Amino acid sequence: MKKILLWAIGALCAMTPKAQPVTVYTTTENHTWQQSKATLSNKAESKEIATVDGTEQGIPFRAWGTTFNELDWDAFNLLSRNEQDEVMYNLFSPEGDLKFTHGRVSMNANDYARSWYSCSDVPGDFELRYFNIERDKQNIIPLARAAQKYCPSLQLFMSPWSPPAWMKINHDYPVSPNQYNKMDQRQAYLLYMQKDANGQDAQYDADEMKLLGDRNGVFPRRLATQDFFIQDPRYLQCYAEMFCKFIDLYAQQGLPITKVMYQNEAYSYTPYPGCAWTAEGTLRFNNEYLAPTLAKHHPNVELWIGTFNTNRLDYVEKILDDKTLQANIKGVGTQWECRNNLPQLRQRYPNLRFMQSESECGNGAMDWAAGEHTFLLLSDNLGCGCDEYYNWNFILQDNGTSTWGWTQNALIQVDSKTRTMRYTPEYYAYKHFSHFISPGTEMIAYAGREYSHTPIVVFKQQKRIIVTAGNFTDTSSQLSVKIKGKYLNIHTKPHSFNTYVIGGK
Repeated sequence: MKKILLWAIGALCAMTPKAQPVTVYTTTENHTWQQSKATLSNKAESKEIATVDGTEQGIPFRAWGTTFNELDWDAFNLLSRNEQDEVMYNLFSPEGDLKFTHGRVSMNANDYARSWYSCSDVPGDFELRYFNIERDKQNIIPLARAAQKYCPSLQLFMSPWSPPAWMKINHDYPVSPNQYNKMDQRQAYLLYMQKDANGQDAQYDADEMKLLGDRNGVFPRRLATQDFFIQDPRYLQCYAEMFCKFIDLYAQQGLPITKVMYQNEAYSYTPYPGCAWTAEGTLRFNNEYLAPTLAKHHPNVELWIGTFNTNRLDYVEKILDDKTLQANIKGVGTQWECRNNLPQLRQRYPNLRFMQSESECGNGAMDWAAGEHTFLLLSDNLGCGCDEYYNWNFILQDNGTSTWGWTQNALIQVDSKTRTMRYTPEYYAYKHFSHFISPGTEMIAYAGREYSHTPIVVFKQQKRIIVTAGNFTDTSSQLSVKIKGKYLNIHTKPHSFNTYVIGGK
């Protein structure tokens, strides 16, 4: 009788569905990556802000990446060889923390180069006889190869910050003069070609480019009225061929460039290397020169449009509405203010992919507040449909000061005096996402814009559900997500990053 009873109990247990395990990962300012367990409940204990049943068709995620810059190379070289291996393992190994698989490089100098330079510094060299990547071989390429050691399938995307100076109307790298460059102050009027209310030449507003986290209002407040790239067919064709030459030379170094964009932040009128483009110039170069030249020489390299860093939706739509462009491009690179318009853009252009091409760079503090802002950016960009996400600088020394006098953040901070490193809160903000969200993982629900201080994103990954939850407030937060008829009751600590992994692999 006893054996029969035990058998019956065992059969009943076998027919009862097993409770799915829930593993919780929590990071606060003083305690990083703490692991605990939780369970799903039959009842919601707080406001239900999202519902999923696991059958949703979500947006498949594609790739995580970062950027290879000269000043990152300098900070990297302050570390011992073992520490360098630790950094690259943690960022790029499939078994590491962040699992990056992509990198970004610039053709010619960007704002985190040691100094201004170009791959084509011989004026009038339309045949590109002297085009070269010798500068990259000293800094950018060794840094990318250090990553490639742990991610042999590393892919790169490229965009220039500035064309060679001889191809621009001001014959200089920046767009606007200031104390950190030698641009002729008399050229300041070239940006707008307009008079102000007092009849004076309209001048660039230096405060507009200050890095203040979220820049409120419309950015830019005034659009450039002419292209800084010389709109001459010979120049435009030569520039398109530069892209192909750059791809060829990187391929010879064993580093494949798989996508390109014509310009970084055409709407930042920079005192560092940059280039202002109008909508008309953007369409002309991409449709008539860059797209056909890439198709001829590198048909497997994707052309994307961007990077858009403006929230002037009408201006972005003026470019993206062009049917020829839509046929030529694979997707759209968005960053900074353009994030504001992601929902509208995704609805208007359902056949285009969207990439977060540069996470905001902060102000050099590298503190917990910066980590919270990055966690919000990760939540909002992924929740609004970006399927690739690129970090900006991943390692900098001290407060991340650029050659042009600006301070910015990084995932890893190196003390130049002691040559010691620390993983910043932004590193852990990324880890709460990228450690779990692998290619193919689908974003299926987002509660963030109405809960900007407690954003929640829900992902589906084969048999698992992954929920990320931030709490940027001074009190505990309680919210519920309904998952397949059960409830994940989320209880987060004040000022914390949280990831809930539900089910097996």
